[in-house]
Amino acid sequence: MAQLRQDYPEFIKRQAQVIVLGPEDATAFAAYWQQHDLPFIGLPDPKASVLKLYGQEVNLFKLGRMPAQVIVDKNGRARFVHYGHSMADIPDNGELLALLDQLNIREEETSGYLTNL
Repeated sequence: MAQLRQDYPEFIKRQAQVIVLGPEDATAFAAYWQQHDLPFIGLPDPKASVLKLYGQEVNLFKLGRMPAQVIVDKNGRARFVHYGHSMADIPDNGELLALLDQLNIREEETSGYLTNL
């Protein structure tokens, strides 16, 4: 999460909302969020019910969920999904920000096309 905090303003510039789901219960999650004063949204998901919708793996031999990054567009469609095999296996912010740039360009092109008809 330190990685997301570091570039949080860059995500906001791209009209993206960062939401982190964690395996803890609500009390533990709220305490962690308060302790670390994280600027983005955090949601407890102890049963992994939300990210299971996106196909996130739960691996009991690795003590729970594997990391996943999902970019969901404004219409609720998953536009990018990365399932990691460990906490070291996550895309860096530069890759995620570049993907957001591409999505924003496509959205501008599409909306410009529709308004010019």
